[in-house]
Amino acid sequence: MTPKAVLFDCDGVLVDSEPLGLALLQDDLARHGFAITMDEIHAGWVGMTISGVADKARKLGAALPPDWTDRHYALLYHRLAEGIPLIPGVEDLLDRLDAAGISYAVGSNGTRRKMEITLSQHPRVWPRLKDHLHSGQELARPKPDPALCLNAAADLGVAPGDCVVVEDSAPGCRAGVAAGMRTLGLARHDDGARLAAEGAEVFHSMDDLPARLGF
Repeated sequence: MTPKAVLFDCDGVLVDSEPLGLALLQDDLARHGFAITMDEIHAGWVGMTISGVADKARKLGAALPPDWTDRHYALLYHRLAEGIPLIPGVEDLLDRLDAAGISYAVGSNGTRRKMEITLSQHPRVWPRLKDHLHSGQELARPKPDPALCLNAAADLGVAPGDCVVVEDSAPGCRAGVAAGMRTLGLARHDDGARLAAEGAEVFHSMDDLPARLGF
């Protein structure tokens, strides 16, 4: 059934910011004596807030300074502002959603500023998204809590059952399922098993999404 609204995650779904962000995170943690492989990051750290990363790392023995989260965000914002591409197919998908009369919003565990920095680089996308940005940190209930999805749906005036969530992380997929929304998991670089385990329908390219949405 064609949905009335689509709720997108930001990093890894709309903008291709995750490779830079994860590499920066790995390097920053290593500078503080906490070594972690990229496979470990993908398995258990993707989709978390930066403050959540700090809490988890400290519990595992990392000696992070009290202001590490703020300092990491400052570094991240600077690097993101240098240029982040869209995920291939995003512009065409939004065009098709507009033509079909389907509304959409963005729900991210990242900060509003992070979304503004990455999305505003793309003038064909930014005007359509800028008034519908939702941050799990502003809400103080980040994913996997379903509150972010429910808040975005309420903003659009659409019932949860009429929404589709598009995510690329296990916490995000868990949130969509818990919100009672059909949840699609974008797995661009693997088989999507971690997303499927959370109850998501796995797909591998934005070009495949219109057919999944029924138009």
